This record gives sequence, C-alpha cells and structure tokens, in this order.
Amino acid sequence: MAYQVKVPTVGESITEITIANWLKKDGDTVKMDEVIAELESDKATFELTAPQAGVLKIVKQKGDTVPIGGLICEIEDAGQVSVNTKSEKPETKNSTTTVAQPMKSTGGIKEMKVPPVGESITEVTISTWLKKDGDFVKLDEVIAEVESDKATFELPAEANGVLRIIAKEKTTLPIGGLICKIEITEGAPAATAPAAASTVATPATSSTTSYAAGHPSPAAAKILDEKGIAPGQVQGSGVGGRITKEDAGKATSAPAKDTKAAPSAPPVIVSGGGRGVRREKMTSLRKTIARRLVAVKNETAMLTTFNEVDMKPVMDLRSRYKEQFKEKYGVGLGFMSFFTKAVCAALKEFPAVNASIDGDEIVYHDYCDVSIAVSTPRGLVVPVIRNAESLSMNQVEAEIARLAARGRDGKLSIEEMNGGTFTITNGGVFGSMLSTPIINAPQSAILGMHNIVERPVAIKGEVVVRPIMYLALSYDHRIVDGRESVSFLVRVKEMLEDPGRLVLGV
Repeated sequence: MAYQVKVPTVGESITEITIANWLKKDGDTVKMDEVIAELESDKATFELTAPQAGVLKIVKQKGDTVPIGGLICEIEDAGQVSVNTKSEKPETKNSTTTVAQPMKSTGGIKEMKVPPVGESITEVTISTWLKKDGDFVKLDEVIAEVESDKATFELPAEANGVLRIIAKEKTTLPIGGLICKIEITEGAPAATAPAAASTVATPATSSTTSYAAGHPSPAAAKILDEKGIAPGQVQGSGVGGRITKEDAGKATSAPAKDTKAAPSAPPVIVSGGGRGVRREKMTSLRKTIARRLVAVKNETAMLTTFNEVDMKPVMDLRSRYKEQFKEKYGVGLGFMSFFTKAVCAALKEFPAVNASIDGDEIVYHDYCDVSIAVSTPRGLVVPVIRNAESLSMNQVEAEIARLAARGRDGKLSIEEMNGGTFTITNGGVFGSMLSTPIINAPQSAILGMHNIVERPVAIKGEVVVRPIMYLALSYDHRIVDGRESVSFLVRVKEMLEDPGRLVLGV
C-alpha cells in the first residue's frame, strides 16, 4: 500500500509551501529518512525526508505551491510494487473484457461540495464546466474549473458515474456548498472504448465536438489578452482541447500573411538593441512579502515623522575605540549597535511605540525584541535580536553579524524571525537619502536609517560642516499619537548626538 507524504506543519503562521527542488526522480527507489526534496516557505527552506523505504511517485512538481497537509508524493512499498508489476501481464490480456463490461448503476449518489481551498477564502465561483450534465465521468477526472478571488483550481470527480450538475457556470457558492452529484456506476458505457479509438484516429473531428476545445482557462485567457492573441490561433493541450496556462505562455502571435508595406507608408526605424522579455514565477517569499506589505498599507493608519542626527559624536567615538573593541570582543563596532541601544532606551520611555494591536486590545511589551531588516538574494528577511535592552554593545554586534550571515545563507529558522516588537531598517547602505519605511506588522513602528552625508549646519550661530543622517519613524496612528512618535524620535536623536547617555542610562 502506498504511503502518502503530505506537507508537514512547519510554523505557526505558515499556511503553504513551494516545492523548491526534487532531489529524487519519479520512480526512484528511496530509503527511509533519505532527503527527497527541498521545501520553501515564505520564511525558510526545509528538507523533506522519506518516511519509509520504497518507490517514489511524485504528485506535485517543482515550483508547485501546496497548502499545509496537502499531498506531495506517495511512496509505495518495494514488495508491493514488484507484485503489481508481475500481475500486469495477465491483466492486460483481459483488458478488452474489462472495458466491455456494461455500465450498471449501484444506486449510490456522491454529492460533491466546495472543498476548503485556503484559510481566508469563503466562497468560489464555478468558472467553467469541462463536462456536460449526463456525461459519464471517471474518478479523479477533471470535470470543472473553480475560481476564487486568489487563484483558479481544478475540480476532480470523486467517483465513477453519471454527472448531474447542480451549480451552473458563473454561480458563486460558499465553502461546503453543493456543486454537483455523481450517480455512482460500475463498469463504463459501451461506447467508451470505440469513442476513445476514434479520438486517436481523428483528432480534428473530436476537437470540433468537444465543448472545451479552443476555450482558454481563466488564467490562459488573461495571458492571451495581454499578448493580443486570439484563442483561435492557439492549439489547446488540456482536457478536451482546452487551452491551458502553459499553452498561452508558449503562444506567439502569427505573422501577417502580407508582409509588404503600403508604398506610401514611411520606413520603420529599427534599433539594433534587443527587446527580450523574461517571465519568472514569483517565489513564495516574494508573494508573501507583497501580500503583507499591501495588507499593512490597507489595515493600518500609517504615518511617518522625520528628524536629522549629527553623527559626528558617534563617528568620533567609533574611530577612537574600534580597534580596541575589535581586539577585545572579536567583532567590529558598527553603527547598528548604537542605534539598537538608543532605540531600546527610547522604547522604555514610550511603551506605545513598542506595542501591538490584538483584536480590541493593545499588547504592551516590557522587553525589546528588535527586528533587523536584512537584504538577501531571496528577498528581505527580518531576524530578531531577543531582549536587546539587556545586551551589551559587543553582544548586539555579535548577534547582528550572526543573524545577517544566516539570512544571506538562507539558514534562518522560523523562531529567529518571529515575535519582534520593533524594527530597524538601514536603507543607507544602498545610498538612500530619505524614505518612508513600511511597518512590519503586527508591530506599531519602524525606524528607517539613511546614508550619512556631510552638510552645512548652524551650530551656536556658526555654519559648520557635519555628517548628517536623516531618520524616519513610520508608526501606526491607531496606537501611537503624534506627540509620542515625535518625542520618541527626538530621544533617539539626543542619545546618538551624546552617546555618553547610552553608557550612563540618562
């Protein structure tokens, strides 16, 4: 009996994963606990091991997105596979007799209802029926396409029998709503075998009688519309000749038959540059980042306040002691430790900036778990420095270096990225002068650092040149008032311009 391998629970907030890579091929023999695939979530990459020895049967391909609990593959016991193989030949001899068995009703009715297709999806629309009412359908045969506000799904038949459609095309149903019924039968219609043979012999004839032939799926229709290609110009490879998303992606517009331009038309100027277009499927991480950022913009009352900091005191202190600091602690003395310690001190004075909303309640934290935004080849990740308020400068620097290295290597765990109470992001490393960072939900604020530029400033009535950095604090106005946000940023500015305060705690 085949063992079904499903997506394991890999984190509290993770609802789906992507098949990043198969390390074994379909039909390969695998050993128990052998790594067979790599799974990728929006936060980390995981290895999938074989729960038993046997022959691998891949269900989901590389790049497919699968919900938690979804079927990835099956592993058949090696002994069972050999038995099935030996029994194939005698069964082949009687295959004609099996197909020829008359269809007989069992009296059973299988009701097919809208399955749960996602955590936040409450209803779906019947996009297209690929089978007609009264048609004979086979178990697991795709009979319809169902569309939600997020994706399009295929609906497979849950039994062999005669289809009785309940919900017509373009009907919207809630999760659990009745879609159709299947009158369960034994055997197959007598015309099934000859029809199949004629389909192979004359594909042109069958395509004209198929309802789905030449019709694109919703996803394929969108791609064809963007390319300006009529569905009639594309040969469908789907069920019944239906145009699939892959068909649409490969389709190119047919060249015009008459290539001669009108005599009066001006010549077309063609540059020598290339005009290539490349499409890449969004990674699970990139899709999650996009979804979260849009949600924050729509669900929070986000504002940004700005200030500037004279970085000369910090830079002078750093220049004076960085060699001794490196020699004693084995880590470099950067600007992030100064900002982290200044932020922690300010958060203690203004707890609303360190809070979050949970339903109708505001959750205040008496600790500072500071999230540090790190850019990696896979996208932006935000590991957390736990209890940063209790760490020394060298401990903060060591933890930042460790988390940044793990982020770049793609080895950050779920625990290392969950639970921050405040975020610091440094766009200055890329040359940013000023920005309005987006809050890292469910936190209430984020501090944006920028590049340091020498600017003329007035100090005690005299114009002097100083290294200035602009700071930006984006905050959720539902929790943080304007007075608190401005006062918080001013306090950070004061401690950076007089770093002795960080040592004395004043």
